[in-house]
Amino acid sequence: MKVIPRVAALLLTAVLVTACSKVPGVYVYEKDGQAAAGSTATDPKTYVADNWAAKIVPTVHDKAVDVTTVAAAIAKDPEAAGQQYGHRSGTGSPFAYMVKGSGVVTEVDKSSPTGPMTVQAGGLKLTIATGPVIAGTAVRDAVGFISFGDFTNQIDYADVANQINSRVKTDVIAKVDLAAVKGKKIDFYGAFSSLAPGTIFLVPTELTVAP
Repeated sequence: MKVIPRVAALLLTAVLVTACSKVPGVYVYEKDGQAAAGSTATDPKTYVADNWAAKIVPTVHDKAVDVTTVAAAIAKDPEAAGQQYGHRSGTGSPFAYMVKGSGVVTEVDKSSPTGPMTVQAGGLKLTIATGPVIAGTAVRDAVGFISFGDFTNQIDYADVANQINSRVKTDVIAKVDLAAVKGKKIDFYGAFSSLAPGTIFLVPTELTVAP
């Protein structure tokens, strides 16, 4: 008399697990019918270690557009600017831009966790993150070749951005004497996401301070 309810319960559990397993970042992400457990996707730390100097930094360097050009285009028509100069990780995500430029450092605010460095680049004022907190997905999204489908789940995809930001701290910012940079000319390459109109908060991939 109790067999039928038990069978029904088991069937219901199987359906729920199967359904949830298809939700990225909840249980597992499946590609081509293969469960994530059998995936050969590279882990985020290895991926960034293999691609930072070989592909990520060179891509920004070679494809960056002058920041004043991008800023003017965004001010005129944000959607058109995004289509022309930006890249987005998915529908509804903000555009991310690879930019370059030079300017004079007017301030470094180390009281803030992100350590914003204010740079006056001609008539444009922008901010460069110097840490210790480097957040966001700007570099990952801007380069255009790092996609969610390359990784096992949403957590790993997010961690790629974290690993990139860690390399920014150790390979870019750590080489700059932030205590002595105010008033000096700086050349920069990097990426920013258009989260707030009129605001550029750059994550740098290269920084060169004039003597």
